Amino acid sequence: MMSTGEYQQAASDELTVPDELSSPQAKLVYLSVLVTEEAEATDLQQMLGLSKLTLFAVLESLAARDLIQRTGDCYVCQ
Repeated sequence: MMSTGEYQQAASDELTVPDELSSPQAKLVYLSVLVTEEAEATDLQQMLGLSKLTLFAVLESLAARDLIQRTGDCYVCQ
């Protein structure tokens, strides 16, 4: 998991959300995976406070759009 300083450094870099994402939850999950570079679903759930049902629906939607990819137990941005 990233430290606060690492989050601040990542946030200071240019972070962009694909235009096709309109849902606030999809944007939040996408940016969280982007900033962490590789995230497990349980880490995302704890970090974002989303239910498993909601989180997995968003992850599945992002993967279907080829914006993220599942690599074993983790998710990474494409």
